[in-house]
Amino acid sequence: MPTFSLADLRPTTILLLLAATLPAQAETVDDTALWKKHVIHSGTQCLTAVAADFSGDGLPDVITTSAKTTRLFVAPDWQEVVIGEHPTVKSFIHSEVFDVDGDGDADYIGANYNPGLIVWMEQPDEPTKQRWPIHLVDDQVHGIHGLLKGDVDQDGKLDLLATSAQPRGTYPESLAWFRVPDQPRTAARWEPLIVADKDAPGLTHYLGLGDVDGDGRPDVATGAKGGAAAAPSIGEYFAWWQAPESYDQPWTKHMISDSQPGATNIHPADINGDGQTDFLASRGHGRGVVWFEGPDWKQHTIHATLQEPHCLVVQDLDGDQDIDAATCAFGDKLAVWFENDGQGHFITHLIGRDQEAYDIRALDMDNDGDTDLLIAGRGSKNVVWYEKL
Repeated sequence: MPTFSLADLRPTTILLLLAATLPAQAETVDDTALWKKHVIHSGTQCLTAVAADFSGDGLPDVITTSAKTTRLFVAPDWQEVVIGEHPTVKSFIHSEVFDVDGDGDADYIGANYNPGLIVWMEQPDEPTKQRWPIHLVDDQVHGIHGLLKGDVDQDGKLDLLATSAQPRGTYPESLAWFRVPDQPRTAARWEPLIVADKDAPGLTHYLGLGDVDGDGRPDVATGAKGGAAAAPSIGEYFAWWQAPESYDQPWTKHMISDSQPGATNIHPADINGDGQTDFLASRGHGRGVVWFEGPDWKQHTIHATLQEPHCLVVQDLDGDQDIDAATCAFGDKLAVWFENDGQGHFITHLIGRDQEAYDIRALDMDNDGDTDLLIAGRGSKNVVWYEKL
């Protein structure tokens, strides 16, 4: 059999062979025909929406707050039920849902940005017919752009995390978390426990939670957008805070990248399947979606030019056991999801056009076994869900 070496080949042939061995460049696939858009609500500016089976019929219902009113939309025909009114709050900027009081049903949590206010709304016996009692969580953290549920102290109970991004009040430019009180219905407020004590400047946005360093304790991450609204030369970074052995000790800050204009969203996950924790992030007040490879945080581009991907969900979206992501960019008005090949190489799938967003959730909205997307459209003044066909 004849043999040859690279020396026998022309330079152009060598380049073609080498190119064939490199990962393909990211591509965009138009999948709009594979997704159907459903409008749940329109006419008011909605910054956040959550879904859970509030009515007890097995279908996810949706709660959103706009125009000083919290509304429950009951699936499948999205009957609108007013469950609460908030004279001092135009619209909650972020929200969460979980069983706060341990009575077996889902409650609603909403947060105002500035001045800071977090409340939880208790699901009553007849959630589609009664107003939901409103309870105070906190009014001492200000600049609440990120709100996230998770078991911070690993006691088997969900806690609540929030950003305190404004340089004011008792906890300026900080990150906080709250344990649910033993008697949340009668508690005057929840005690804030500080993650980043005046150590998160630059207008932090959304939060991520996960064990970054492998010590068994969840750590906290966030992005700070910086820019004209922040103090000069402050922000434009992604960072994570290492959990202490005891929660009466300070958390330790670690910088991931300090050159990220418009940084907003970041979540820890093993992106390339090597057993190390990575981060997947978006610049929601800038351009682009990226991931940082652990442990040295080498940056990889998922989408370089997507304008203002302000919302981000990071999870397995196609059921192939690796981590994907989805966003809706309010600058480009595009809804997309990013398919991971399991090794950190992504294909961009276009889901919908002409849709703005501030918030996105991934769940099975129609109980057909696949993952759909729920989007709160700020500039679009709507709440929609995209059905995977």
